[in-house]
Amino acid sequence: MNALTPGGKINTDQPLKPVRIAVLTVSDTRDEATDTSGQLLVERATSAGHALAGKAIVRDDVAAIRAQVKAWTTSGEVDVIVTTGGTGITGRDVTPEAVEPLLDKRMEGFSVVFHLVSYQSVGLSTLQSRALAGIIDGVFIFCLPGSNGAVRDGWDKVIAAQLDSRHGPCNMVELMPRLMEK
Repeated sequence: MNALTPGGKINTDQPLKPVRIAVLTVSDTRDEATDTSGQLLVERATSAGHALAGKAIVRDDVAAIRAQVKAWTTSGEVDVIVTTGGTGITGRDVTPEAVEPLLDKRMEGFSVVFHLVSYQSVGLSTLQSRALAGIIDGVFIFCLPGSNGAVRDGWDKVIAAQLDSRHGPCNMVELMPRLMEK
C-alpha cells in the first residue's frame, strides 16, 4: 500500500530503514525544561521510527555550535543533525554563520522548499528565517528556526519524507552510503 506525501509516495510494503538523528537546540534562554522545539523534533524523529543519536542545547555562539556539530559529524554515530534556533536575523542569531563554513555541500533546494511551506503558515514572516541544509563529513544537517511551528513545518512537510527510506521517487536515505564518494 502506498501513502501520499508531499511530492511522492511512501511504499508501506517496504520496511523503514531507521537513521540516527541528533537534535541540536541553539538558544541563550532555553534549557531541558523549556526546550519545546528540540523536544518536538525528538518526538517527531522517534515516532517516525528513527533512533535518537544525541540531543544537546548550546548557546548562540559560533564556536559552541561548530564544536557540537563537528563532534557529531566525526563520531560515526550520527547520520543526520537537525538544529532548531539561531536562524533569524537578529544580532544573536548565528547558526548559519556557524554551519555554512563547515558544509561540504549545500542543499539550496531545502531553503527554497522550507520557505514555500513556511509561507503557507506564517506568510511573509518567512523572510526572517535563514533556514539551510547541507552535508558535513557525510552527515546531513538541517537548520530550522526555533519556533514550534517552524519545526513542525520543517519536519512534517519537508524533512520527514526525505528521511523515510520508503519514500519515492527518491529519498536521502538511499544516498547516505554514497555521500563520501570521491
